[in-house]
Amino acid sequence: MDKNICFSSLKFNSTLEVITFAQIVWKMHLIEELQWRGMIQDIMPGTKELLEKEIVSGYIGFDPTSDSLHIGSLVPILLLVHLQKAGHKPFALVGGATGMVGDPSGKSEERNLLSEETLQFNQEGVRKQLSKFLNFNTGLPNSAELVNNYDWFKDFSFLNFIRDVGKHITVNYMMSKDSVKKRLEGETGMSFTEFTYQLVQGYDFYWLYQNRNCKLQMGGSDQWGNIVTGTELIRRKTGGEAFAFTCPLITKADGGKFGKTEKGNIWLDAKKTSPYQFYQFWLNASDEDAKKWIKIFTLLSKEVIEALLLKQEAAPHERALQKKLAEELTCFVHSCADFDFAVKASEILFGNATTEILQSLSEEQLLQVMEGVPRIEIEKSTIEEGYEIVSFLADTQIFPSKGEARKMWLAGGLSLNKSKIATDKTQIDNRDLLKEKYLLIQKGKKNYYLVLAK
Repeated sequence: MDKNICFSSLKFNSTLEVITFAQIVWKMHLIEELQWRGMIQDIMPGTKELLEKEIVSGYIGFDPTSDSLHIGSLVPILLLVHLQKAGHKPFALVGGATGMVGDPSGKSEERNLLSEETLQFNQEGVRKQLSKFLNFNTGLPNSAELVNNYDWFKDFSFLNFIRDVGKHITVNYMMSKDSVKKRLEGETGMSFTEFTYQLVQGYDFYWLYQNRNCKLQMGGSDQWGNIVTGTELIRRKTGGEAFAFTCPLITKADGGKFGKTEKGNIWLDAKKTSPYQFYQFWLNASDEDAKKWIKIFTLLSKEVIEALLLKQEAAPHERALQKKLAEELTCFVHSCADFDFAVKASEILFGNATTEILQSLSEEQLLQVMEGVPRIEIEKSTIEEGYEIVSFLADTQIFPSKGEARKMWLAGGLSLNKSKIATDKTQIDNRDLLKEKYLLIQKGKKNYYLVLAK
């Protein structure tokens, strides 16, 4: 079938036929699409052919070590989104059981084990987030499903496990995995608990293969050893054939860890990382990273992305890639309303926003925007009858002296609540307060101070 089919030239009897046809075309080119986006590193022979032949059930596991996923989880989430978009059936596995064990892959030391109560709380948070990205409508033949491996491990005794699973995989096979080798060669070694992790994850694949007809597992490249243990277990226990592919681990061009800032992880939960901070992370991507990330983290078509790459090359100062990347990801993870707010917030700090825009923010939004801006507290009573502006700026230590404050004020270099302080304004009083308690002082182009009147 021609990859460049023009849909407008074809005739269909129903919307369902259009959707079905589109899924067939996408299905035929799913692996090519993912390869073009840079989302495939390792792939088992026969995987591409399987995906082109039938509707395939595939899964990815998510680790519930926190009640929120972070942006490092976006690639596996997007793999499931692409899989479902192509007409296949995605399973998101929340590792309630494996979360109790600890995965050694990519780690240099033993992980702290979490209590069952904490894990259950975390699992619920992860479930809610995954539900936002995948279609769980049970009326669809390829509706997404959430599963928890605790459900099939909770009554599985140790003796039954080593008899039914352990006997099929040799110690030699397990020790040949890079994730095991690196830990055994390191100073901390590896506990028996973490050594058995690949068997536990391998059994997940076997269980889903037997009970959900799941023939495909996906994950990060650091999971390849664990994933192929699953395919090997399926082969040895059933004589059946399972498939897999992995995506590369995301890196930053400057060598920094992807998804990390000075304040820690960039979370998908708005309470842990505000939509504004989330937006800023993508907006501040380097040109080199943005060229790679626009393909991986968005669902934009190849034609749109190639046009953006040309635009970036022609006018890199306009940062077209970063702006589109930030827009797409903020809308995808949070909402378009959050994106609009983030743009508005950026205008406040870095653009030509007006007092009206500042006043339109809720107190919560104002504090989000001003996170990291120096804060000064004053007694509200000190400005009730008016506070002489030069004295105010010096007393709050926004300026080291009245002389410097007066000089910048007279030169027009000061703003109050995004409005330039004219020379005929000599006092600050209660009428200047935002939300009846805040003053935003701007000194020069980039220096902000948030004053809280208590």
